[in-house]
Amino acid sequence: MSKLDGNERWKSKMLLTEHQEQYEARNDKPMSQRQTQEERFLVRDYVVLPHMLTMADNSQKTNSSSANPLKSVIDLFLQTLMDRISGEIQKTVRELNRRNIKVNQDEHFDDVYYFQVRCRGFVEKVGFTREVMKSEIRVKMNKFSEEMLSPSKKSI
Repeated sequence: MSKLDGNERWKSKMLLTEHQEQYEARNDKPMSQRQTQEERFLVRDYVVLPHMLTMADNSQKTNSSSANPLKSVIDLFLQTLMDRISGEIQKTVRELNRRNIKVNQDEHFDDVYYFQVRCRGFVEKVGFTREVMKSEIRVKMNKFSEEMLSPSKKSI
């Protein structure tokens, strides 16, 4: 129980108009300077794409030591996939640099990867669980594979 609980003067709060305008002006700026949804997707891609590249490289190394008769076809597909992923990584890094966004890996606790994102003067800590990264990798791998294997629209 505080000293002001019984005092009726503190029940009504009065705020001068110019003070309210100053408060709203001060609070509107930071919200517009924070990350947009598109920028959050860029950060997510920046985190996920290198893992995809590592997975494809490991698969290619495993495939080259196997006795699979389709080894050369699988090798060609994996090389094309790695080229596509590398291109996406470069595009993502260029876009992050253009928007002046810096992403640094911060820490790793119990299958959660934390990253520090610096965007327009704000520092935000973002975490990705292992399951979320796995599902995102699966979705992106399927998307890239479908794009590579589908017949091009130009030939129609």
